[in-house]
Amino acid sequence: MSKQYSSVSPKDNAVLSVITEPEYKPKKRRYVRKDGSCHIDFRHVPEEWLLYVTDIFTTLVEIRWRVMFLTFALSYILSWLFFGILYWIIALANGDIKDPTNDPCVYEVRSFTAAFLFSLETQTTIGYGFRGMSENCMVAIIVVTVQDVISCFIDTFVIGIAVAKMASARKRAQTVGFSNTAVINLRDGFLCLCWRIGDFRRHHVVEGTARAQIIRTTMHTTGKVDMTYRDLKINQSEIILTTPATVFHRIEAGSPLYSMGLEDLRKEDFELVMSFTYTDDSSGILHQTRTSYMPDEIYWGQLFQDMLLVNRKYYKVDYSMFHHTAKVLVPEVSAEEFDRKKLIKPSPRGTPLHTPRPSPRPSPRPSPRPSPRPSPLSPRSNFQDQHLKPPTVTVELVNGNVTEAEMVSSRTTTNEKQQHHDTLSPTTTFTEDSL
Repeated sequence: MSKQYSSVSPKDNAVLSVITEPEYKPKKRRYVRKDGSCHIDFRHVPEEWLLYVTDIFTTLVEIRWRVMFLTFALSYILSWLFFGILYWIIALANGDIKDPTNDPCVYEVRSFTAAFLFSLETQTTIGYGFRGMSENCMVAIIVVTVQDVISCFIDTFVIGIAVAKMASARKRAQTVGFSNTAVINLRDGFLCLCWRIGDFRRHHVVEGTARAQIIRTTMHTTGKVDMTYRDLKINQSEIILTTPATVFHRIEAGSPLYSMGLEDLRKEDFELVMSFTYTDDSSGILHQTRTSYMPDEIYWGQLFQDMLLVNRKYYKVDYSMFHHTAKVLVPEVSAEEFDRKKLIKPSPRGTPLHTPRPSPRPSPRPSPRPSPRPSPLSPRSNFQDQHLKPPTVTVELVNGNVTEAEMVSSRTTTNEKQQHHDTLSPTTTFTEDSL
């Protein structure tokens, strides 16, 4: 039922006005929160407590710090108290409390308080030198030995869990982040879904792999809920995250977003889950960072702003622009319709781009007849050829049976030689007698 609110105007002739809220639509809960944690609550797990106790190390690593400190403090205090009770019982059985002159099992242990202090000093190896073991009771010696061994196990367990908890992948995952929103824009003529990944630490990751999935939840009338998962193909999924990188998915045939336009995207009910699995170069531990985007967190026609500047000494990364976007011109149609329009878009000459240009039709007119043999050169053309093709003079020397020929090329440059060109044959033969 919609809520109603009434407001009264301050004028004298006030009219009662009723403002009605629009119909409330329940907000869909996330499958994966923005910080990467899963929004899941397990119920009626069989033998749940037994599973936690069986894998006690993982259980203590996953619990909160305050719970872990309380658990470790109780483990020490309870162990001191337990062995203190044993020492007090041994002192009572040996008569050390009633008879001060008796040879004691533990020196200066005459009460429960003294027995507890002796247990604490033994397990923590304080050794004040006031209380100590004697050789009179073998049982007390065995109890001290068992306490020392248990003390070593407790110390090792506490230190190992504390180190594992400090080196947890969840803490390192908080230093690798995703952009608050995803964007859709054009890249190389294709609609692409893009998001940004960045490492906020100076010690960067060794290598990483990006992955994306679309999760849809379908609820049937019977109350049954089905969840479907579809992977998105990522171009260049292998990333060396030295600087913030923009990961993109090309929306093409086979993509779950191929038939979605801007209006369809706003009506869709799905969750886009992103993950980035990488290895830390400092610890060598495998980590994973996750986040999710709802349809209203995917901005159509937006582009991430540049945050990388090149200096003479180094590359400067401005993380204040990590989440900032800018509007760009992008068609508000689906990628399927956008590709169809690209195929049928006419060329500037009116020919479709996908239709090959036909070859020109042969002309019905016959080809022209070859020109007749050129006429002799005119004096003007003969004069031009003189400059282009100089005459050639051949000299032959006959000496007995030996004939020597030499081709001499010379170019006539003076006007006198040009006038006598007609009287001189292009090729003149000289013999030895004439010379």
